[in-house]
Formats: sequence, structure tokens, C-alpha cells
Amino acid sequence: TNKNVIFVAGLGGIGFDTSKELVKRDLKNLVILDRIDNPAAIAELKAINPKVTVTFYPYDVTVKIAETTKLLKTIFAKLKTMDILINGAGILDDHEIERTIAVNYTGLVNTTTAIMDFWDKRKGGPGGIICNIGSVTGFNAIYQVPVYSGTKAAVVNFTSSLAKLAPITGVTAYTVN
Repeated sequence: TNKNVIFVAGLGGIGFDTSKELVKRDLKNLVILDRIDNPAAIAELKAINPKVTVTFYPYDVTVKIAETTKLLKTIFAKLKTMDILINGAGILDDHEIERTIAVNYTGLVNTTTAIMDFWDKRKGGPGGIICNIGSVTGFNAIYQVPVYSGTKAAVVNFTSSLAKLAPITGVTAYTVN
């Protein structure tokens, strides 16, 4: 309760269903970063719990890390603190190899790295929680979608490495599969 959450890709599919559950939990703020603005979805989230402030910022996870940092500076300047980052962007299209890697892995790493500049206790930050949306294919590859499976395995290992740094950084990281 009373938490500020950033949700990357919080308006599509699993992300939107998760956003609906989050606003029921008496958050203070739900900040949704997504490629496509969906005013109807934002209105639906606000109607579920009018006490939660829901805001939207356009965001493509494939942008350079400097753009992500700039966006996060704007968000932190407005809200002062963020407690949780949920990285939910993902695509399943093994015919678009570069895009699949960029969305499923590189974008997640860049978003995470950018927020660590704000949260890392070694840099004076308060710590935070990172939740990366993975997939069972991160543990049990599916031969029909090797690129997708590979990106999700990378997410699992990246997150596991971050989690081991929690005592130093103050940032807890986990993957939901």
C-alpha cells in the first residue's frame, strides 16, 4: 500500500490484467510506460480505484539508455520516489530476431540499468524492487521459438545476478515466470 510503481508495458495483454490487479492494492501511484497510449484503458484503471493516481508516459523499450534515464528523471522529479519497477515488455516473434532481443532483453537491461542510477545505495539511492516478467521458456526452452526462449533465459540470469547484489545495492530483483 501507498507505493509508487512504474510498469513498463502495463497496458497490453498480461500487463493490463496485472495493472488492474495493482490498482486494487491501494498503490499511491501507478506510472505506466508503454508504446501506445490507450486512454480507455487508463480510464478503466482509474475507475477501479480512484484513490490511485494512474499516469501514462509514451515509452519504447528499444530506445537508447540515455532516453530512458531522461524519462526516469522526469518521473522522479514529479513523484520524488519510486518503489517498484515492473519490466513487462515482451514479444514472441522468432522471425524478427533483432527486435525480439531488443524488446525482451536489451530493453529490460537498459530500463533496469537506468533506474539503478536512482536506486543504488552505493550512489546514495534508497533501494527498490525490480520485478522482471519472464517465461517458463527461460528455464525450459521450446525448440519452436529458440530466440524467444534465449531472451527469456537471459532475463532469468540477468535478474539472478542483480538479486545477488541486493545486499550491496539495496535493490531486490526477481523474475516472475
